[in-house]
Amino acid sequence: MSDRAPKPVERHLPTEESEDLLALVRDIAQREIAPAAAEEEEAGHFPRRLFTLLSESGLLGLPYDSAHGGGDQPYEVYLQVLEELAAARLTVGLGVSVHSLASYALAGFGSKEQQAEHLPAMLGGGLLGAYCLSEPTSGSDAASLRTRAVRDGDDWVITGTKSWITHGGVADFCTVLARTGPDGARGITAFLVPGDAPGLQAAAPEKKMGMKGSPTAQLHFDGVRVADDRRIGEEGQGFAIALASLDSGRLGIAACAVGLAQAALDEAMAYATGRQQFGRPIADFQGLRFLIADMATRIEAGRALYLAAARLRDAGLPFSRQAAMAKLFCTDAAMSVTTDAVQVLGGYGYTLDFPVERYMREAKVLQIVEGTNQIQRMVIARQLLGPESR
Repeated sequence: MSDRAPKPVERHLPTEESEDLLALVRDIAQREIAPAAAEEEEAGHFPRRLFTLLSESGLLGLPYDSAHGGGDQPYEVYLQVLEELAAARLTVGLGVSVHSLASYALAGFGSKEQQAEHLPAMLGGGLLGAYCLSEPTSGSDAASLRTRAVRDGDDWVITGTKSWITHGGVADFCTVLARTGPDGARGITAFLVPGDAPGLQAAAPEKKMGMKGSPTAQLHFDGVRVADDRRIGEEGQGFAIALASLDSGRLGIAACAVGLAQAALDEAMAYATGRQQFGRPIADFQGLRFLIADMATRIEAGRALYLAAARLRDAGLPFSRQAAMAKLFCTDAAMSVTTDAVQVLGGYGYTLDFPVERYMREAKVLQIVEGTNQIQRMVIARQLLGPESR
């Protein structure tokens, strides 16, 4: 069964241009993304054609400078675009967020020459990116990564394994964090690696409970050689670049979570108003009405939280704590709302005939990626209370 077209959400956008942009995104979502989402996810089909379409429509580089192929959009608008895409299909919304995350290091820390050479293709040239930080033995403890880059003349030679890489095996470029110095955060450097670099090989995609259309795979770097002009920032600056990237990336995950939750709520309301029991729609029963009210409240609260953090970012103000809060709250809300949506549909919610069971499976990963929600609580607590005393 195909997914229901996303129901328009009432939004307060800053400009007429941004309103037109959201109208374009909704049209693409309704015509191109939602109709085949259920079938393609069940088949594990990666929709590369959709990312090509989004690139051609100027939607893969929205928060970046137009001088380099971006869309000059504030994060407040970009995140609402992600929400609309994720409501149609999480694989697409999350994929755009990951691509933006992979582009952030070069856009924020690259030299003018690097940006002029690479960003136009990355942001508007049909390319798709991957972000390579996690490893088999370093997930939450990212500073302990072992992938190493060794200087060899004017080149660097990268050896190691990255894991849980979204777009692993299909990405055209990778932002890679590798160790160039001693153990710890200060010995890490960022590199821009072509997806077809000799020595770079993807393992078989992971078999996952959800988001089957989005390939997640280990990437093996077997003596991958990159020129020094593909080093992003200074040697040893990589971990700071990674943290800055993740602050923005967490807002992308929060927006995707709200979009997924909104899709689940729309499906639950449509079912509740159409399903008859005891001679009337089940939407008439107070227990279900309260459940729907709670679901909608969590979604509105999450949307307000991620937009407030985005406005801080757009104003050039610190937003790290608010980004962690948004990621934490919105993804927990998505897990709760999608679970409740299954309950609203009862036995039908547990079948493949309706998409809510898929939404529930997909919501779980959002509590894990780009920093587990336990890590978000640590980030928030440290900013409120300072480092632990030990």
